[in-house]
Amino acid sequence: MSVQTSIQKDPSSINQDFHMPGNIRFGVDTFYSLPDEIKKLEVSRIVIISDKGLERVGVVERVLELVESAGIESNVFTDIEGEPTFTLVQKSVEFVKKSGSELVIGIGGGSALDVSKATAALVDKDDVSPYLSGAKTIDSRQVKCILLPTTSGTGSEVTMNAIFGDEEEEVKRGIVSRHLLPDLAIIDPALTRSCPQRVTAASGVDAFTHALESYVAVRATPLTKIYAEKAMKLFSSNITKAVHNGKDMEGRIGMSWVSMLAGVSLANAGVGAVHALAYPLGGKYHIEHGVANALLMPFVFEETGKTCMQEMVEVANYLELGDYSKKPHQALKAVVGYLYELLTNLDLPTSLAELGIMEEDLPLLAGQASQIDRLLSNTPYQLTEKKILAIYQKAFTGYEKGRDEGC
Repeated sequence: MSVQTSIQKDPSSINQDFHMPGNIRFGVDTFYSLPDEIKKLEVSRIVIISDKGLERVGVVERVLELVESAGIESNVFTDIEGEPTFTLVQKSVEFVKKSGSELVIGIGGGSALDVSKATAALVDKDDVSPYLSGAKTIDSRQVKCILLPTTSGTGSEVTMNAIFGDEEEEVKRGIVSRHLLPDLAIIDPALTRSCPQRVTAASGVDAFTHALESYVAVRATPLTKIYAEKAMKLFSSNITKAVHNGKDMEGRIGMSWVSMLAGVSLANAGVGAVHALAYPLGGKYHIEHGVANALLMPFVFEETGKTCMQEMVEVANYLELGDYSKKPHQALKAVVGYLYELLTNLDLPTSLAELGIMEEDLPLLAGQASQIDRLLSNTPYQLTEKKILAIYQKAFTGYEKGRDEGC
């Protein structure tokens, strides 16, 4: 769906396309609508793309059974383990090409969904390398795509982004195209019920990062802020329930909404410096994306939040931290404090050292992060390589020392 918007935002006018998947089905047990949705697409061959974990616990088999009930030939690609790379995408593309499939069904977390939608968009390309590196932009998609998330975090099922590891350069790279949006996103909170506690926590904070960064982004509009605002309000009341009582369906439903709403905001307003600093950690050290974002978020916003005090007042209100309308400088401190506490409350790492990052690598990481202009230019604060290094150094020391010093 592409809705043309023209909204006044002082002092200038904004005119942009608003992007979402063609269709979204949300609700408990919407998973079982899959056979009917497949029939609507009028395809004869399907590839299911997922990961080894979901294959082991029988989720892939459940998808196969539903596809078979629609009477359609299917193949399965489940070579995804950990963070996806260029090589994995190329392998997936070749698999789908050989199968002659007309529909890719992706089910899983952000890795599986990113591989699925990129594969669907790249199957008809002779050489996928230039598209993965960013030298070429994906300008079409011939294969249909349905995405079903099993985590509440990346929002990949509703975004135009996909992130992959460039093994040669040891960095993560993002590709962006409206053709990465699926034909249909089926968001069934019941599919997240078996998600492990750490994954629930990391992916949940990842979704909140999308909401917060897109809310203050240079490209944010009143329309994108509506989605981000609702996501942040739902996050504070549902994340703890989902993490520490994973069978609580109210918490799972709430976090599924957070992920989807934040994903829509991300898809249209973009994210910023937190993601820019997180990518090198994934590229060189293979740190999970959600964990990297969660850990870096308070340290980044402690610096960048200085230029968006009014937004920090609003965010503090959404998180029910208090009314800072008459003391905006204290709002930033309250939000950053909340982000620090979130790490310990959700049993997430509180320092880069804890993740095994070597202190001598921090300058290299800062150099890599400083080159991600697509994200840094969307941050309402100019981060130099020197300032990025200072953020990494503080994050290396970690939460406890930072709190003791009054951060």
